[in-house]
Amino acid sequence: MGNINLKINGLDVSAPEGSTVLEAARLAGIKIPTLCFLKEINEIGACRMCVVEVKGARNLVAACVHPISEGMEVLTNTPKLIKSRKRTLQLLLSDHDKKCLSCVRSGQCELQELCHELGVEDENYFEGASHTYDLDTSATHMVRDNSKCILCRRCAAVCEKVQTVGVIGPNNRGFETSIGSPFGMGLGETSCVSCGQCISACPTGALYEKEYIDDVLDAIADPEKHVVVQPAPSVRAALGEEFGYPMGTDVEGKMAAALRRIGFDKVFDTDFSADLTIVEEAHELIERVKNGGVLPMITSCSPGWVKYCEHYYPDQLAHLSSCKSPQQMFGAITKTYYAEKMGIDPKDIVCVSVMPCTAKKFEIGRPDQDAAGVPDVDISITTRELARLIRKVGIDFRSLPDEGFDDPLGESTGAGVIFGATGGVMEAALRTAVETLTGETLEQVEFHEVRGTDGLKEAAYNVAGMDVKVAVASGLSNAKIIMDKIRAGEADYHFVEIMCCPGGCVNGGGQPQVHADVRNFEDVRAIRAKALYDNDAAKTLRKSHENPSIKKVYDEYLGEYGSEKAHHILHTSYVKRTIN
Repeated sequence: MGNINLKINGLDVSAPEGSTVLEAARLAGIKIPTLCFLKEINEIGACRMCVVEVKGARNLVAACVHPISEGMEVLTNTPKLIKSRKRTLQLLLSDHDKKCLSCVRSGQCELQELCHELGVEDENYFEGASHTYDLDTSATHMVRDNSKCILCRRCAAVCEKVQTVGVIGPNNRGFETSIGSPFGMGLGETSCVSCGQCISACPTGALYEKEYIDDVLDAIADPEKHVVVQPAPSVRAALGEEFGYPMGTDVEGKMAAALRRIGFDKVFDTDFSADLTIVEEAHELIERVKNGGVLPMITSCSPGWVKYCEHYYPDQLAHLSSCKSPQQMFGAITKTYYAEKMGIDPKDIVCVSVMPCTAKKFEIGRPDQDAAGVPDVDISITTRELARLIRKVGIDFRSLPDEGFDDPLGESTGAGVIFGATGGVMEAALRTAVETLTGETLEQVEFHEVRGTDGLKEAAYNVAGMDVKVAVASGLSNAKIIMDKIRAGEADYHFVEIMCCPGGCVNGGGQPQVHADVRNFEDVRAIRAKALYDNDAAKTLRKSHENPSIKKVYDEYLGEYGSEKAHHILHTSYVKRTIN
């Protein structure tokens, strides 16, 4: 494929054939504003913010979808264009709730940013009819506020194209158009999987997670409660973005320090229970392979994926590992083993998780997640909520020293930390399964074939004379491809890892918001995942079964891997659901 030569604002520009004007302009260092555009997801040219002048064209064209051609001459910043964009913003504001000071996205809102950049100062330039909407709070994990929706359709596109769920979209026509679920249903009444990818896609404050930081502070202030916290692996790879660090900066030490200063009684780590998940999951896989169990076995760490399977593939639930997710395993072991060791009544322990995932808010309320007779996890907050909590209590994050986690539930291996990247659970499980099956030390612990941000990956490994076939999928559109093969009897895998969010937890629906200008041109998933793989490479211990605290839990409390006690505490069951 060759290059196309054109002029943009009088500059000679060369861009690959097939590029759009927007892409060519970026190569020349020229920013064209967008609102509705998300590359390969929502390329509809609807918002008209990116319009440009093209010599010979009768009308302004949308740069996000207009292809370049040889000799094309483009203007991006004329008075006519600036006036057009300002008018578009004024029209959007005419039917927009402008309570920006109290909006969760204030300072991170793409609409607000464009108004600043283009000097749109009069919020009431167009007066007339406007809409008011009730908040949709029916879902466990999020709130929809259509009074702040600009009808960009980014949420609907990611739900339909990326996640193949399609429970939201435009209803009605013309001025009465609104984004919602079919037949006026609340989101919580649909087969939404709680992934939060719509929140990540939204440019404004129309979608946001249900916030529980005040509940956390209330628990910490209660002298009768022993409050422990567990941050997920990928939180450390993204939290720094909220405080001005470059994307992909590992802020594990400062995160632990911040959590301690918030007032938690113990600062533990979900990486510990990721290791715990691996030793149980690897044992379960080996048992299935040896004893003719249902294959392929599919990971159960991602609650959005699990709920998707329950809704759309209820006939395939036997393939799911019965292991709880690391979040839930952590809560279960905290309120059983740890409670017993510390002499604390489980009902007096409050377990708080910090997750990259909004579906974790749904997961804590699932049935069969109460090993000690009380919920395994009490409160789940997102990475974004943690950042707001840190600011709310007045912690200067950047000035914090690096600190470690508390023992024993803060000790982990490199296998635990890579859980946050697609392929990470697979690689961690293989490290343990290979050593268990062969009885030999695995010197080369990297399984590069399952790494990377591709939505689908396959590999085969010869282990103890047997070819072990594996597959990795991230994003539910890719999960669908795998599951259709399994349902049709066309898959010969032994083990499958599925993550709900594209790229895995590093790209979860609860991670820091990423501006479309970055999402469209940078691989956010790969940048954040690198932080986790670097963390893994720096660890002395890189296999879950080598974690001394894991060994201690089994020696002192659980017995053997897969024991009856371990199954009662660390495993769960699933529910067949309908599609709405």
